[in-house]
Amino acid sequence: MSETGASLGGQPRRKFEGAGGTPGGVGEFFIGVGLAAVGFYLLFNHVYVQTTFGHPSGFGVFGSSFGLSLVPLLLGIGTLFVNGKSILGWGLTVGGLLFIAAGILMNLHIYFRTTTLFDVLVMFGLIAAGMGLIVKSLRPHKP
Repeated sequence: MSETGASLGGQPRRKFEGAGGTPGGVGEFFIGVGLAAVGFYLLFNHVYVQTTFGHPSGFGVFGSSFGLSLVPLLLGIGTLFVNGKSILGWGLTVGGLLFIAAGILMNLHIYFRTTTLFDVLVMFGLIAAGMGLIVKSLRPHKP
């Protein structure tokens, strides 16, 4: 009989391994994931994201590229209605969507909501403890 044992079908049966292919650590891994998840949830719950994309500043379109970014998308959609297999139409449509998505991402403003020091320490402490347990669970444990 091999070290891994034998199953009824004659094939060697693998012994159960813990987190990271090492013995033990499964409980630590899931507790770490839970702690880190709660910490990240609390952190992300204190962050506001705002965009000014497409918001005109001044008179009309000065400082805004939203209207211009719609042109390739609209041309691509129109081309696809004429010929659904048009490579140019698909290129303009996908390119227009990517251009709009990039414009939105470039105009994001991320703010951290005012909070107490205790809340910040709890958030980052949970994240650090969770990550520490995850890394610890991947190391071999003594049986």
